[in-house]
Amino acid sequence: MIKEKSNNFAKDKSFRWYRDFFKRVFDICFSLISLAILAIPMLVIAILIKIDSPSEQILFRQQRIGKNNVPFTILKFRSMNKNAPHWMATENFKNPERYITAIGKIIRKMSLDELPQFINVLKGDMSIIGPRPLIADEKRVLTLRDKNGASRVLPGITGLAQVHGRDEITDEDKAAYDGKYALQISMLMDLSIFFKTVFDVLQSRGIHEGKH
Repeated sequence: MIKEKSNNFAKDKSFRWYRDFFKRVFDICFSLISLAILAIPMLVIAILIKIDSPSEQILFRQQRIGKNNVPFTILKFRSMNKNAPHWMATENFKNPERYITAIGKIIRKMSLDELPQFINVLKGDMSIIGPRPLIADEKRVLTLRDKNGASRVLPGITGLAQVHGRDEITDEDKAAYDGKYALQISMLMDLSIFFKTVFDVLQSRGIHEGKH
């Protein structure tokens, strides 16, 4: 398990060109290009979701905890029915198959349900790379993040913890990886996480539904 360095981030008040400027520029450019390229695939997904369950919404909106513990509304393609217990993390569901829709099973396996989060990135709620945004009930990880400085950076679509096991690692390790990322943000680290995420998504690595 990675050791947490709780005070290092708080002591670092210096301006860093990549972390404090170019990272945001990259987020905006990458999100605009991605939304333009993925417009038609996203439209197809939206149509399939509506056909699968006509009476329910296409997009799923949920309150998540963002930078400096400020809540924001995350956007995802809806992959579960309206009876799913959305107040808890999906990994804690006892019977996730009861709630995941037919289309939802496919888009979750390929992480396509996350695509609308490019809109969150454009709005400034999220970054492409950063700690995954949690729901308020995930108090243990949120508390650990507060201690190691991870709560002071924008949450991301993917992050260091996601490419080191995602749903397969403990809460302590998730928070430790998030803290390490917050302390060591760099272009090289972001590129490494991005390309490893693409590789993991293609192999559906680290994804588990419900308790395991």
